[in-house]
Amino acid sequence: MDITIHSAFLPHDDPDTALAFYRDTLGFEVRGDVGYGGMRWITVGPAGQPGTSVVLYPPTASPGMTDDERRVIAEMMAKGTYGIITLATTDLDGTFERLQSGDAEVVQEPTEQPYGIRDCAFRDPAGNLIRINEIR
Repeated sequence: MDITIHSAFLPHDDPDTALAFYRDTLGFEVRGDVGYGGMRWITVGPAGQPGTSVVLYPPTASPGMTDDERRVIAEMMAKGTYGIITLATTDLDGTFERLQSGDAEVVQEPTEQPYGIRDCAFRDPAGNLIRINEIR
């Protein structure tokens, strides 16, 4: 089989703030920005990797979603327990410094983990957890 990861979805609760974070703080390029019914789906991705994208989407836009489900999603996003993505870099310390200076919410400074990786963690403006692994 020849299967690749094309896109991952992360929720946002403010499209302009999400766009600024992923474009300006993380340095991702904008690949699409589509509005429909007062909502926006924004596709971003790392420069030089056109085959891999992150779609920032309004999480409560799914058809058939109940008010209770919308409430639970909003609560989970507020706690930072709804969306997670793991990125990787060869320069963890430099990436950490850039994100920290860009006012990203630090969850964990670069740390050597007992399971064999070195990583750090941030939250994006919607509360999504972003872990960044160091590639050695």
